[in-house]
This record gives sequence, structure tokens and C-alpha cells, in this order.
Amino acid sequence: MRRLFASLTSRLVLTAVALVVAVSALIGVAATLAIHNRLTAQVDAQVTEVSRQGLFLLRALQDPNGPGVNTRPGTVIAAFPDESLGADDVGYKINARPGTNTELSSSALEALAEADPGEDVRDLDVPGLGGYRVHAEQYQDGVLVVGLPTDEVDDAVSSLVVYEATLVGLGALLAAGGGVLLVRRQLRPLREVADTADRVSALPLAEGDIDLTERVPEHLTDERTEVGQVGAALNTLLAHVETSLEARHRSEQQVRQFVADASHELRTPLSTIAGYTELARRRPDDDNLATALGKVEEESARMTSLVEDMLLLARLDAGRPLEQEPVDLTRLLLEAVSDARVLAPDHQWRLDLPDAPLEVTGDEQRLHQVVTNLLTNARKHTPSGTTVTVTGRADGFDVHDDGPGFPADFVDKAFERFARVDESRERGTGQVGGAGLGLSLVEAIIRSHGGTVTLASAPGGTTIAVRLR
Repeated sequence: MRRLFASLTSRLVLTAVALVVAVSALIGVAATLAIHNRLTAQVDAQVTEVSRQGLFLLRALQDPNGPGVNTRPGTVIAAFPDESLGADDVGYKINARPGTNTELSSSALEALAEADPGEDVRDLDVPGLGGYRVHAEQYQDGVLVVGLPTDEVDDAVSSLVVYEATLVGLGALLAAGGGVLLVRRQLRPLREVADTADRVSALPLAEGDIDLTERVPEHLTDERTEVGQVGAALNTLLAHVETSLEARHRSEQQVRQFVADASHELRTPLSTIAGYTELARRRPDDDNLATALGKVEEESARMTSLVEDMLLLARLDAGRPLEQEPVDLTRLLLEAVSDARVLAPDHQWRLDLPDAPLEVTGDEQRLHQVVTNLLTNARKHTPSGTTVTVTGRADGFDVHDDGPGFPADFVDKAFERFARVDESRERGTGQVGGAGLGLSLVEAIIRSHGGTVTLASAPGGTTIAVRLR
């Protein structure tokens, strides 16, 4: 039974049928009670009318030579004289054929004697005769009771109940049949939405580049309807899933590229170390040994720096919190520019600070690394004589140089890991390109501080703007 009504169609049809049956039953009960009360009122009026002529009718029934009576067949009349008169109780039932009226039995008289003259017309079950509506009247010598049978009323009401039950059953069948057709038709758009979800569930979404173009048809996304709301919500969900899967795929590709680039960057110092180690082993004289150890130390330092940068990027990507302390940005910029003047005296270094002290909240060591990376990048990748200007602001700082600038197609990927464009930025500098992690570290550290870093570059000018909260 639970399976039978598991579907929405079955439940809706069952609900509709139940409502039709309930409303029809209520209407039937109301109609039955109304008819019953109406017919009973008519019988009561007839009983009252007959009761007014009771004595005349009783005398006519007692006189075999009398003119007879003209009243409804089945009428009963009983007289109960006062005990002081010593007369017997007497009663008659009027039959359809004149002259065939019958006297009431003692049990019928006992039942009729229960009628009280102070009451209105009441129901009474007369033994051997059935249900009656009776009325008692007090007269001079006793009590007169008149009653009319209720069999016609009962038969009419019973027939009405049978008709109503039949009509309710037919109405339930029609409601069930029509409900199935209408509900299935109305739920057809919902099945189309479900079909879209089924097709999406069959797509291979676990790995690889995802092509999630399946959508609910536009005519099923009208939010003025319930089905349209479901369709629109599903399309929104699919768009979000598609965006998330694309982001995941890009992230996977970036991880793969990062691993490949890191392996490539590490392979060079490792190969150098292995080569010079082999040279020192084969030719262990003082000159070769000193040269080999020097190169091994140099490449080890290079490899250590690369690994530390990659480890820092991994920690930042994992969301590890940084220190959140007040940082004197004025002092930090001043020290970084002073160090740059010593390391690159062939460049022009300028520092533009406001009169008021600059202070931000963050990790002083990491912010110092940001400034150092940016100044090192400008020092290594611009020719001698380039002017580098550092401008302090209330919410961060800018680093501007008047060097050759980045190629236009490189600006959008300048903050990607292992991104390098040595040939354009190093023209005439005599510098060797780094691993390509400098700007990516800057972007990761600033992002972890809740800030932003932007790059604007054109021939003759490059500006990197760092903004902190």
C-alpha cells in the first residue's frame, strides 16, 4: 500500500478523491437531515390535525353503524380513561379498507400510554406496528393519544441515502479518473525537469574537463509557477556546479603544472650538484674540490630558497592564519628601499611617504617579504638607470618603475606560479631569471591579509599596487 501511494500523482489523486468524497458526504448528510426534518414536520402537522378530531374519530370507530372515518391508513387512536371511571383502555388502528380497522393489543396500548400530554409530538416504537410520531391530549375523562406511522419517512430517507451513496461512489470514480489525467498532465513539466536532472546525473563529473551544458528548458523556468521555480533553481544549481567544476579542473591543472614546474626547477640544481660531486670525486685536487663545493653550496642555497617559497605558498593555500599585529609600514618601506640602494646602486631609488606615520595590521615578516620581492623583481628585471619609486599610502603602497614593462599578453598571468618573461624584462640587464615565484608569493601573502594586489604595465612604466585592509 505504501508503494502504491509513493508517487506524487497517487497522493494528489488520493487527496482529490478524499476531498470529493468528504464534501459529497457532508452535502449528503446535510440533505438527508433536511429531508428527514421536513418530512417529519409534515407528519407532526398531520398528527396535530388528527389529534384535534381524536374524540370524534374514536367514537366513529366504536360505532359499527357509524359513517366511518376518513384519515390516513395506519393511524392509531387510543383512549385512556381516568381510573375513577372504571373504564378500560381502548385503541384502534385505522386500516386502508373501511370496516377493517383493528383494535390495538395490550402491549401497543402500554406503549402508547407512555405519551405525556405535556409533551409535543414525539417518537415512539409501538410493539407490532413499528415507529410512530404520537401526540397526547388531555380531555375531560382521560387522555387521548393519536399517532401516525413514520415508515414512509424512513423509506424515503433510506432511498435518499442509497442514492447519495451511489452518487458519491460514482463521483469518487470520476474524480479518480479525471484526477489521474489532470495531475499527470500538470506534472508533465516536473517530469521534464526530473529528466534533465537524470541526464546530468549520468554525466562523468568525477575527473577531467567537465562539459556541463545541460539545462532545464527555458519554458520550464517561469518563476511565477511552482515548477518554474524548481526549474530555475535547478538551472542555478547546475550553473554553480559547472563553475565549481571548472574551478576545480583549473586548480587540478595548476597543481599539475606547479608540480611539473617545481620538478623542472629542482632538477637543474640537483643535476648541478650531482655533476660537481662527480667532478670532485674523480678529480679531488684542491682547485676542483673548492670549485665543486662552491657550486654545490650555491645550488643548495638556490634549491633551499625554492623549496621554502613553495612551502610558504602551500601553507598560504591551506589557509594558515598569519600574525595580526600593528606594523609600522613607514619604517618597513624605508628599510627596504635603503637595502635596495645598497644592492643596486646603478638604479635610481625613490621613496615617497606622507607626513603622517603609516600603520597597517598584519604579519610584519611576510609584509617585509612582499616589499623585498617587489623591489628585487624591479632590480633584477629592469636595466641600469631605471628609476624605481615606492609610494606609501594609508591603505598600502605602490611600486613603480620606468623600465620596459611587461608584454601585454603576460599581464594577466603575471601572478601565476613559475610565470616568467625573462626576454622582455631582462633585456640589457645581464640578470638571470628567477624561478617565477616572486609575484605569486606577493599575491598569496596579500590575499591572506585580506588585501589585493594589481599590476598595470605598459612600455615605459610598470606599477604594482598593494592594498591592505
